[in-house]
Amino acid sequence: MELRLFRICTILLSFFFLTGFVPIMSIVGPSLTVLTSGNLYKASAHFIVNQQIEKETGKNSFTLIKETLVKEEKIKKNSFDEDLRQLVETRIKLTRQKLDNQNLQKLLKKRIEVTRSILNLNNITQ
Repeated sequence: MELRLFRICTILLSFFFLTGFVPIMSIVGPSLTVLTSGNLYKASAHFIVNQQIEKETGKNSFTLIKETLVKEEKIKKNSFDEDLRQLVETRIKLTRQKLDNQNLQKLLKKRIEVTRSILNLNNITQ
């Protein structure tokens, strides 16, 4: 009798696991939660949430979270690159303005010296 029951259970379990009749990973996760924590409500909520996410998006929760994080990382990286580019451009503009002002002042001083030398105003004090 025990051997017959063992054979029937073996055949049913092999049918259950080998044919892909039930998505095994969606059952293994919540059952591990029940075994480790003893919290049946938590395991059933985990299973229901995963099933809803998979039904709506076609992806499991881990894949969905991973893709979302990768998208956010790309957005942050692009935003950082854009901010850095703008910062460098503004600094270059400011530096060019300062250099232009310095060059203009040097040119102006040189012109004044040339004009004074032409007019011989170097000897005359103000």
